[in-house]
Amino acid sequence: MTNIKVSLEWFLNPDHLPMVAGIATGKYKEAGLDVEIIQPDEHYDGFEDLKAGKIDIHTNEPLHLYEHYFDGIKSLGCFFETRGGVMIRADRVEKLKANGKIKITTPASNPVTNKIGFEIIKRYAEKNGFVIDRENVEFVETDFWHINNMKNDESFDGAWLCFYNFEGVEAEMEGFENLFIDQFESPYPNFSALEFMTTSATLSKKGDAMCKFMEVTNEMVTYIQNNPVDATRIYYEYTQEEKTSLMDKIIEDTIPRLQKDIKADAERWRELADFLAELDVVTLDDTQYKSIWK
Repeated sequence: MTNIKVSLEWFLNPDHLPMVAGIATGKYKEAGLDVEIIQPDEHYDGFEDLKAGKIDIHTNEPLHLYEHYFDGIKSLGCFFETRGGVMIRADRVEKLKANGKIKITTPASNPVTNKIGFEIIKRYAEKNGFVIDRENVEFVETDFWHINNMKNDESFDGAWLCFYNFEGVEAEMEGFENLFIDQFESPYPNFSALEFMTTSATLSKKGDAMCKFMEVTNEMVTYIQNNPVDATRIYYEYTQEEKTSLMDKIIEDTIPRLQKDIKADAERWRELADFLAELDVVTLDDTQYKSIWK
């Protein structure tokens, strides 16, 4: 039995159903794998743990594959993609268009994240014929409970780092009217997705086991999408979460967004790499970029 340690990007949630199903159904064990899911303390912990060889696989958004690039990091493929971006209260859209002072709740406020969030809003404004000044948009670090934060604090005009299968679904259920500025509303490459990442050292050491992990995980996506009722039951049993109508809807929305045929794809996130270079967030040379996917 080969141990495979998988560190998540945040807390365990329905985005990670393929791994949950693989463990709960015993399919990983049948393939000779003892898969261990690790929930990190901080969003970027997995990159340092990958580099140090403490884990075998890390899941995170594809933009961080570039932002936290190091020699030897490898993509294994994208297993989940949703709509994502900035949510603005419906009654604050006119304030936004008037270039008023906008306050945004976000689980992570830092120069890079804030720059990307503002760029999404700015491009939406340009597309719709108005201007937003950077000094008029304030990002305030809180947590992931975007809807609650906006409902409990009227000073928040919007939220950043929203995933539609979570915040969009919750807003719909609660009748929270909003403008969801995603890649369809603003011309930027989507990155609201999760990528499996590993290292060349891990592939050399556990190559066969890693191939089996990917094979079983791919099988689990098909199983989940063909058996959504069973998948929902498995999620609740594994996580021991209280069953709620909101989580039912989140799971229902998430399942079709799981990606089949998970594999490294050098072209999938090429526009994202160019976007990050344009914003001066990170620029990889051609050799570095190609090394991620080989």
